[in-house]
Amino acid sequence: MIFKANAMQARPILSALRRHKLVMGLLILQIALTCAIVCNSVFLISQRLERMRMPSGIAEHELALVRMAYISGRSDAKARAQADLVALREIAGVRQVSLVDAVPFSTDGPNDYIRLDPQQRQPSLDVGAYFGQNLLPTLGVRLMAGRGFQSDEFVDSSRVTTALETGNFNTFPHVMLITQAMAQRLWPGQSALGKSVYLGKNIGLQVVGILARLTRSGALSRGADYSMVLPVSVSSSEGGLYVIRCAPQDRARVLKAAVARLEQLDPNRILLQQGTFDQLRADFFQADRAMAGTLVGVCLALLIITALGIVGLASFWVAQRRKQIGIRRALGATRGDILRYFQTENFLIVTVGIALGTVLASAINLQLMKFNAMTRLPLFYLPAGAIALWCLGQIAILGPALRASNVPPMVATRSV
Repeated sequence: MIFKANAMQARPILSALRRHKLVMGLLILQIALTCAIVCNSVFLISQRLERMRMPSGIAEHELALVRMAYISGRSDAKARAQADLVALREIAGVRQVSLVDAVPFSTDGPNDYIRLDPQQRQPSLDVGAYFGQNLLPTLGVRLMAGRGFQSDEFVDSSRVTTALETGNFNTFPHVMLITQAMAQRLWPGQSALGKSVYLGKNIGLQVVGILARLTRSGALSRGADYSMVLPVSVSSSEGGLYVIRCAPQDRARVLKAAVARLEQLDPNRILLQQGTFDQLRADFFQADRAMAGTLVGVCLALLIITALGIVGLASFWVAQRRKQIGIRRALGATRGDILRYFQTENFLIVTVGIALGTVLASAINLQLMKFNAMTRLPLFYLPAGAIALWCLGQIAILGPALRASNVPPMVATRSV
C-alpha cells in the first residue's frame, strides 16, 4: 500500500517533516542504532547456535565419564589403571571402556604445533592431541582410511614425559592418526597416509590412519576439526578420565555402578568428575547459551522500544494535525488517503534510519572483527534487518494511522 506513494505525495510529507527536525532526527537515530545492533546481534546469535550444534564425531549419547584422583602418588598407577578397566568392563551393559586424557568439549586436552618440515620456523598447524588405549572404539570415532594402532606401538605417558625432559626421543611414539579435516588442510588433494609431520625439530610422526571427525578438546577457535591421536597410554594418577560406552538408557545405572566399583577397588582416592557426555557438552557451551539468550533479550528490548517510539511520535503528530486532517477530509480525502499518508511518512523515516543503520552495522562489525575475532557480517543480514524494521514500522504506525483516518471532516469546521 505504502509503495503506491509517488513523488507528488512524498514532497508534502518531507516538507512537513522538516518542521520537526529534532524529533524526527532522534527517531531516525533510534532506528539506525536498532538496525545496527540487531543485525550484528542476530549474526552473533547464529554463530553461537552454530557453535553449540557442532558435531563431535563421537557417540555422544552413549558415553559416561568418571575421573578419579589419588590423594597421594602411587607407584603402581599403571597396574591399578588396568585393574580399574577390567572391573569396569565387568559391569552389566558396558560395551567399551577406555582411560584417556581428554574428550571433545573438555578444557584439559593438550594442544601442539606441528610442522611439515622440521627446519621451518613457523608451525604449519595448531592441533589438539588425544592419548589413550582403546580410544577409537570407546568414543565411537570412525576410521576412514588406513589402520588403527597396534599394541606394541603404545608408549606409557611417563616415558613420553621422560623423553621430553631428557631429549632422548627413542621412546616417543612415531605413528599417529589424524582427522580428515587436518589431512586436507596439510595435504590438499593428496593422500595423507604415509606422510610425516614433526613436533618441534626432533619428533617425527607418520600418519597411519585417517579419522572421519574428532573435535579437539579445547581451543576450538583455532580449528575445531584439527585433531590427532597418539599411541600414548595414561593412568588415573596422571588425571586420566575413564570413558564408559553403553546404551543411552543404561548410562545412569552404569555410571553409579562404575563410581561404586572404583571406590571399592581403592578407597584411597577421591572422585573429581562424574556424568554423561551430554552434561559435559551442556556445561561447555553454557557461556554460549547465556550469551545467545542475552542477545535475544537485547534485540527484543530494542525492537519494542523502537516500536513504542514510533507509536508515541505518530500519536503526538496525529493529535497535532487533527485540524489539517479534518481539512483534507473536507476537501475530499478518503480514509485510505489519510492512512497511506502516515504509512508513507513512517516508511520514509524508517528508510533513512535503515540507510544510516547499515553503515553503523558495518562499522560495528569491523570493530568486532578487530577486537573479538568475529567474522565479517554476511550481506544478507542487512536487507533482512531492513525488511524487519520496515514491517515493524508499519505495524507500529497502524494504530495511530487508523485513528487519523477516522478523524471526521467536521473537525475542520469546529476548529475555525
